[in-house]
Amino acid sequence: MIYLLEDDPNIRRFAEYGLKGSGFKIKSFERPSLFWSALEEEMPELLLLDLMLPEEDGLKILNKLRSRSETKNLPVILLTAKGTEYDKVIGFDCGADDYITKPFSLLELTARIKALLRRADAKRDRNEYQVGKLTVIPAKHIVKADGKDVCLTFKEFELLCLLVSDIGTVFTREDILRKVWGIEFDGENRTVDVHIRTLRTKLEDCGELIETVRGIGYKIGGSV
Repeated sequence: MIYLLEDDPNIRRFAEYGLKGSGFKIKSFERPSLFWSALEEEMPELLLLDLMLPEEDGLKILNKLRSRSETKNLPVILLTAKGTEYDKVIGFDCGADDYITKPFSLLELTARIKALLRRADAKRDRNEYQVGKLTVIPAKHIVKADGKDVCLTFKEFELLCLLVSDIGTVFTREDILRKVWGIEFDGENRTVDVHIRTLRTKLEDCGELIETVRGIGYKIGGSV
């Protein structure tokens, strides 16, 4: 089940029609109060969240979701007309897993939803990774930096797992988008760079383990 929180009726109808046609079950809500009530009855697999809403701002809703144990790992895609790099950074800092600007195509929306759900259902049989003072345990969704627990969004976690899974390997932006997001590089996408930036910030001193290879991409160096 996918939840859509969007106050524009035209966008709700557009998304509902397209996603139902792709085989998804979807419930849409025009007001946050209706969404919160539904959340008490059924937990969705993924939330499509607008930012500019009546009653309650979308970022406040996202912060609440990330602060609650039962929804902290709920995959969330922001759907918004705010498309500047600053807006995207704020969205990712608040815990968004992906960010789609309006107007959007149904093909892109469907592809990103499938990619995010695929990662959520991915096998969790990888080993524990230890790099310096950074510990990553994929099966338990645990990240520790210098002994302290680190709370990451779903996409930040998948990105970190990719980097630590192959120490010393340089992953291009194209590699990362394809492996983590399931989409192809369009030549202008800043999604990877924004996620790397927020990931480094959250990891504090351990963020220095993520190295930028100029003109190519990113890697985690050092020894396991």
